[in-house]
Amino acid sequence: MTVYFIGAGPGDPELLTLKAARVIGACPVCLYAGSLVPVDVVGCAPDGALVMDTAPMTLDETHAVITDAHAKGQDIARVHSGDPSLYGAIAEQIRRLKADEIGYEIIPGVPAYAAAAAALGTELTVPEVAQSIVLTRMSMKSTGMPAGETLENFARSGATLAIHLGIRALREIERQLVPYYGADCPVAVIYRVGWPDQMIIRGTLTDVREKVRAAKITRTALILVGPALADQHGFPDSALYDAAKPHVLRPRIKA
Repeated sequence: MTVYFIGAGPGDPELLTLKAARVIGACPVCLYAGSLVPVDVVGCAPDGALVMDTAPMTLDETHAVITDAHAKGQDIARVHSGDPSLYGAIAEQIRRLKADEIGYEIIPGVPAYAAAAAALGTELTVPEVAQSIVLTRMSMKSTGMPAGETLENFARSGATLAIHLGIRALREIERQLVPYYGADCPVAVIYRVGWPDQMIIRGTLTDVREKVRAAKITRTALILVGPALADQHGFPDSALYDAAKPHVLRPRIKA
């Protein structure tokens, strides 16, 4: 018997991996985070399966369902949004599984920042503009951030920032980032990426807050910040396909 932590992607059922769909379709028990995972994503669960929305449940309650299924020899699909490795809250679940000697496997999924970049039609790493992506979040009502993991510290790098759980902290995000990125730095807020009601709001560090307020967005949104989001002009082509720069798979042709 195995607990499968499954990355469901950002919301679009077609972004499930083949493996994820196959495993969900074979498990007699399916637990999914309904506040972040549309029910259509687990629609491939087998007939007669126990399918439970864990949004109103506690960790103790979900673990009790798992231990009960384990006692019956049943595999469990534990479905999370995006990719389970990023803010998936699986570490605390794994700790309990190990204590009870219950086996588990992690099946990765499409992370929200990747789906957001696709929705924007952009690349987040542009040559000589930004070559790094920082995945972070705001504290708000969640657990605190470790010392040193501040927006200001990340901003010093000039990297593209993907900020989770920050839609209610746009004023603070503006305050911390403007000194490093500038007031006109482009920002994109992607609400419920991959869902039917997906919404994209573009702006700058100084005007995006009012646009988000006007759209009445208060949760379930990812914030992308950085110069890579701008319409770029004059950046160099990547060296990867540069005819003047041979590499092991494209050696220089001798004259």
